[in-house]
Amino acid sequence: MDFGDLTLRFLVDENLENFMEIQNWIRGLGYPEEVQEFRDLEAGGLLQGRYTKDRQNIYSDGTLQILSSNLVAKFNVNFKDLFPYSLTTLTFDATDTDIQYFTADVSFKYTSYNISNLSGTPL
Repeated sequence: MDFGDLTLRFLVDENLENFMEIQNWIRGLGYPEEVQEFRDLEAGGLLQGRYTKDRQNIYSDGTLQILSSNLVAKFNVNFKDLFPYSLTTLTFDATDTDIQYFTADVSFKYTSYNISNLSGTPL
């Protein structure tokens, strides 16, 4: 069984906090410069789950809410064991005269997902 990847586009906040959080997660998984980056990811992880006993606290669960046309939450999509593997770069353009907000795309792999109503009952 093979599920497709979860790809999200998000607005990057003005302090780059959300972008840097994902970038540091990816760098920790791949340790592009040194193995210490993976150790820092393990040590700094605040996630609780089944991987903590293995000292591989590198996965996260996530919930995506499906909204109605009136922006009212209707359903939840619950993803298990997410981890990012791709993050787009930020495009800097000094020639733009209009206000342009930074956006980035992130792609996640995951083990499985479930769709449920807001009370948690599976559909």
